[in-house]
Amino acid sequence: MLVTIKDDYESMSEQAAQIVAEQIRRKPDSVIGFATGSTPLGLYNELIRMHRETGLDFSKITTFNLDEYVGLPPEHDQGYHYFMWENLFKHINVDPRHVYIPDGMADDIDYFCEWYEEQMAEVRGLDLQILGIGANGHIAFNEPGSSLGSRTRIKTLTSKTVKDNARFFDDPEEVPKYAITMGIGTIMDARKLVLVASSEGKADAIQATLEGPITAMVPATIVQMHQQAHVVLDTEAASKLEYEHHEGIVERK
Repeated sequence: MLVTIKDDYESMSEQAAQIVAEQIRRKPDSVIGFATGSTPLGLYNELIRMHRETGLDFSKITTFNLDEYVGLPPEHDQGYHYFMWENLFKHINVDPRHVYIPDGMADDIDYFCEWYEEQMAEVRGLDLQILGIGANGHIAFNEPGSSLGSRTRIKTLTSKTVKDNARFFDDPEEVPKYAITMGIGTIMDARKLVLVASSEGKADAIQATLEGPITAMVPATIVQMHQQAHVVLDTEAASKLEYEHHEGIVERK
């Protein structure tokens, strides 16, 4: 596991984007897993800049998203279809035929989840998966207690997650109670992981993830077991790491 600590959110985002760009340049038809949420936005903005200014070519990549709310149509402004197209895909030359985002409106969710796993298998799995992390250590919608071997499935959102998400909706009753999410086992099958975290609010989760025991109660701790996990932090997110020379830290500026 490699850990890079940068001064601020902007330089953290630039570093993470460089990792993704290197993957695409090395293998133009890479299969990339994307995450939503506020933390990856800087990374995505940097990828857009690279596309416009340096010609970074996304035309041959295939994309899979981590998750989506159940019951939200693709055009809903709080859905992850909308998020990805507004914040990345419509600004780069990705082929829409090669974009996969979980279908929260699927008639048979269980069947869809099996199909989603099959699509990843058909392209020989993910070359690189981008991850954020929740304050409680969750990755995707794998909340504390999720099976470390889980696959893509429907998950009931915790009451805290529902409450936290209510600020994005006009009516609290509109907040989805379920989501489709890649499982932890699915995420770990990716050949490379890039986990990004920013702000003091993530410091406890990062300390537990990098220096604590591997446990389903902090799902992100499983990245300790991945052979090619790169964790990119700003100084605030890294502020509670206990070991000055923590194994794997490759840069601290």
